[in-house]
Amino acid sequence: MSAKNRTKQEKTEDVIAYSEGAVRNNAAVVEYCKISMSALSGGTAGLLGLTGLYGFGFYIFAVVSLWGMLLFKARGNWKKYFISRYSLLTNGFFGGLFTYILFWTFLYGMVHVY
Repeated sequence: MSAKNRTKQEKTEDVIAYSEGAVRNNAAVVEYCKISMSALSGGTAGLLGLTGLYGFGFYIFAVVSLWGMLLFKARGNWKKYFISRYSLLTNGFFGGLFTYILFWTFLYGMVHVY
């Protein structure tokens, strides 16, 4: 097995090989989707006037919704595209939260202050 492939041991002792380039590409696409979703949902929360815990709840809803849509798009074959479902949900959570808050407060201030 070459150094370019990443392996994972299963309980059945089967070896699953992942292409490093494919894993990186999938991670980059998912990160782009998460940042875009954070900006759009932050802007939506700002326009709707969500404040406090309702605004953060809306972010959690958006993150879980995107996670569900990605798993639905993979159609049960998520192991072909991602190493784990948990890392798909949690990677980039706080970076997306920063983008969400930026758009949330900016649009809330633009619409509801003036």
